[in-house]
Amino acid sequence: MNLHYRSGLGLPTILMGCVLGGLVSLAAGQDAPPAPFRPDIPKTWVDSEMEELEVPLVVPEFSPVQVPADYYYRLRTRSVYKSYPIYMLGREPTGYIESLGELEPEIILDISSLKTREDWVRAGEKVFDAPTQFIPYSAEELEFLYFKWHDRMNVPDPPNGVVPYFDLVIREKGKLEIGVISCRQCHIRVMPDGTLIKGAQGNFPNVALGYEKSKAESLKANRFLYATPWMEPDPIDSLGEMSLEEIYELHAAIPPGVIPRHRTTPFLPVQVPDLIGVQDRKYLDRTGLQQHRGIVDLMRYAALNSGGDNLADFAGFVPVAMYTPDGKLPPPESGPSRWGDPELYALALYIYSLKPPENPNPFDETAARGQEVFQAEGCGGCHTPPLYTNNKLTPVQGFDVPAEHRERYDILDVSVGTDPGLATKTRRGTGYYKVPSLKGVWYRGHFGHDGSCQTLEDWFDPARLQEDYVPTGFKGYKVDHRAVPGHEFGLKLPPGEKAALIAFLRTI
Repeated sequence: MNLHYRSGLGLPTILMGCVLGGLVSLAAGQDAPPAPFRPDIPKTWVDSEMEELEVPLVVPEFSPVQVPADYYYRLRTRSVYKSYPIYMLGREPTGYIESLGELEPEIILDISSLKTREDWVRAGEKVFDAPTQFIPYSAEELEFLYFKWHDRMNVPDPPNGVVPYFDLVIREKGKLEIGVISCRQCHIRVMPDGTLIKGAQGNFPNVALGYEKSKAESLKANRFLYATPWMEPDPIDSLGEMSLEEIYELHAAIPPGVIPRHRTTPFLPVQVPDLIGVQDRKYLDRTGLQQHRGIVDLMRYAALNSGGDNLADFAGFVPVAMYTPDGKLPPPESGPSRWGDPELYALALYIYSLKPPENPNPFDETAARGQEVFQAEGCGGCHTPPLYTNNKLTPVQGFDVPAEHRERYDILDVSVGTDPGLATKTRRGTGYYKVPSLKGVWYRGHFGHDGSCQTLEDWFDPARLQEDYVPTGFKGYKVDHRAVPGHEFGLKLPPGEKAALIAFLRTI
């Protein structure tokens, strides 16, 4: 997955034999050593730029006000420690856990040692894999975090028997921890044959992670992640009427590939995005929440989504203040940790370097007919080749686009009619959905912004518009059937044309 950097042909090696009239020979084509790479690393957190980074929320006065740069840069920086695999039940070597107790902590990333672009990309992969939170190890904790949900959620197993989503970490000798909340946890996909696609839409069962084992602490954690302060009553408050087991069942109703990430809600989760090709996307998040104009914006996105968001002030609601004694923003020295700017730069380089796996779907006669259908139906107006997105925002039904937005953002004044909840009733709600890219749909699943449809065939099934439809992806807690509205393009195609269109989409 790494980007192998070449500097081109080496300088000719000139061998001169001057005595005896000598011969001159050129050893052309030899590889030179990798060229030195000394990046000019941009500053991640600049107050004036953070202020205009995100598209305003649908209720603009509740848009987040980020902490000032002076505060941010006084937060503790993270280190990347060597980690050790977690094995599936029955696959762990004899005496494995005991042997880890004898090991010393080891920091495996030293920015000062990076010499080439490839070094930086590899360093970024380490940041991508590195956890940002740590839980004391126990077999019971692993059962609660993963194994309890693994079989139930039909998660494929890699052939090597190693859990791909998180590891064991030693930050202090004799103290074993489970490292969680990394980029790879959400963005590594286990395919049905067990192969891994790094950076893709992940399929980790996000059920118990981040939730406490008492109802009081679980309610607090859910409010921290999902409160929508402008809504009265706040939908997340309804969890107070549920038992702890019911709260877990609420989250268990969300299939792998869909996630109740912070600033959404478990009632309105979001499809996990594919990061492969993200360098070509002008907006990040399904709701187009953050602009993406260059590598520094991806660095900012990573900083916000690895803890920075929790420090923001949403018109008086500061998530992290729920866990401080005085209910205020903590002093930076005792606040959460952050990645340094060099680590964020390396991470962004790595994400930009990601390539899709080889596509097994041939561009055959059927796919060629499907391409003709794609063109005839005008699909390219929104999903414009070669990126298969026009990189624009589409307003949801009921949202009036402010005049100033038309000057600042790329807006397509067409609503495709999908459910507006995520875009209007969450802390990621901008009033828009971005036009997604269709590249890589062959290795993805759970389509629609909330992953209601598991396959492309389901997405193009007109039955999904009916109230008696049973969604094949995300249904909702205690929901047996419901309509999956919107994006009616292609639903009325004859079966042959529809099958050809789907065949073509799988070749993109």
